[in-house]
Amino acid sequence: MKKLFSADFIAKSLKKKLVLEKIKPILEDPSIKKVGQNIKFDFLILSQNNIEINSLEDTMLISYTLDAGTNRHNLDTLSEIHLNHKTITYKELVGTGKNKLNFSDIALDKATEYAAEDADVTLRLYNHLKARLDEEKLNKVYESFEKPMVKLLSKLEVNGIKVDDIYLKKLSKNFEEKLKKIEKEIYSIAGKEFNIGSPKQLGEIIYNELKISKLKKTKKGSLATNANILEDLALTGHKFPNLVLEWRQISKLKNTYSDALQDHISKKTKRVHTSFLLAATNTGRLASSDPNLQNIPIKSEEGKEIRKAFIADKKNVLISADYNQIEMRILADMADVKELKKAFKNNEDIHSLTASQVFNVPINKVNDDLRRKAKTINFGIIYGITQYGLAKQISVSNQEALDFINSYFKNFPEIKDYMSSTISICRKQGYVSNIFGRRIHLRGINDKNFNIRSFQERAAINAPIQGSAADIVRLAMIKINKLIENDKKLQTKMLLQIHDELIFECLEKDAMYIKKTIKEAMISISNSEYHMFSIPLKVHVNSGYNWGEIH
Repeated sequence: MKKLFSADFIAKSLKKKLVLEKIKPILEDPSIKKVGQNIKFDFLILSQNNIEINSLEDTMLISYTLDAGTNRHNLDTLSEIHLNHKTITYKELVGTGKNKLNFSDIALDKATEYAAEDADVTLRLYNHLKARLDEEKLNKVYESFEKPMVKLLSKLEVNGIKVDDIYLKKLSKNFEEKLKKIEKEIYSIAGKEFNIGSPKQLGEIIYNELKISKLKKTKKGSLATNANILEDLALTGHKFPNLVLEWRQISKLKNTYSDALQDHISKKTKRVHTSFLLAATNTGRLASSDPNLQNIPIKSEEGKEIRKAFIADKKNVLISADYNQIEMRILADMADVKELKKAFKNNEDIHSLTASQVFNVPINKVNDDLRRKAKTINFGIIYGITQYGLAKQISVSNQEALDFINSYFKNFPEIKDYMSSTISICRKQGYVSNIFGRRIHLRGINDKNFNIRSFQERAAINAPIQGSAADIVRLAMIKINKLIENDKKLQTKMLLQIHDELIFECLEKDAMYIKKTIKEAMISISNSEYHMFSIPLKVHVNSGYNWGEIH
């Protein structure tokens, strides 16, 4: 190989422009394979310097495809597991706290050793893990569902979404006023002022002064004041726990979103650029950070107010495309639930049907309360809800809840069979698979501890459903992205993925056409080369000038 630089030249430091000129043709050459660990990071950095990596491979994503649920997928962990080699960690290299150095300040010999080890370990891991992909027949999952997301999510991160900072400031002020009002009520009931955010002080008020409940403690011996406890106490009819829960929710929204989002607005683009995290969940769901946009409350009015801060550019609109009841549809398909499949095909209200079946009333006699309870049961079953959990959510006795669950399984026996067989399969092989072949490992499925085992059993029931939904959304994203790339005139951008929802931005004049195109593309996933659904997928599409009015 031709020597590009002398040792003396390297020691003095390389010029950025020269380095980029030399590596650009190599990185962009599709005939040369590029292997990286969490390569989306490198892809983003290089794309900012007008370099697009072609023919890429990612050891983190290969590991995730093979071993989701068994271990973390960072380089240091993978090296120890698969190569029995302890790497030089970044912390060890740059230090921590006050003594922390910038990488540019690290001595050249140490920086070289660290960087060279990273490259060496990554390549060795690739050779080892790629062989397992072939052996375990998981190439399809990696090639079709993981690798394409590197470039796609990089594009979403660069696109970002516009945020109205003036609106956020007003919202923060409104939240502040609401908090003061709630605090006044809390102090009035407590008979004194205290730190509501302090579990210790709150516990003293609940158990020792107001005596709302018998003393409840955590495993560590402190007074229990978590959300579940407060929700239970709220059921007693006492106003105090409800006020605390409301205070916590608004505080979180203010601190996490209306305040913090202002700091995340790019001065250059005036947009927020979240980071999408691959290999962050066990099921294939994406996560996001800096800021996390996945956890904005859907049902609360305050959550909707937060969403109103996300806006379209001038002459543009936002488009929201959301799969309707996708997890219930997947369950009906996977478990071959005849009654549910029939209802979905006929476009019937699935929750009204369930209410009719479970509560033994004619479907035209199902009221809002019965439908609400049926909806809770439907979604609760997917997540392995217990009779105690159901009783709490729909405010009935434990026995009534058990009767409802038994009635549910009597009317939909295929679901009971699916749950039993899924748990049984998981016990034998240690993992479950979604409809596309993605594996989710559940190491505690045979644990001797009842609580651990029960939790894993519930996860085994839900993981194939949630994982299938996540991969359906991925396929939709990949398909729509190709459509956007092939028609440059449309000036449409994909901005966000929030679970089953996709957010786009386009010219207002193109909105009708774009909505139709997106909807058709998302529905078409039901008849893809990967899986033929026995029931149709349904998509809701809305457009507007902010996220709040279209969700």
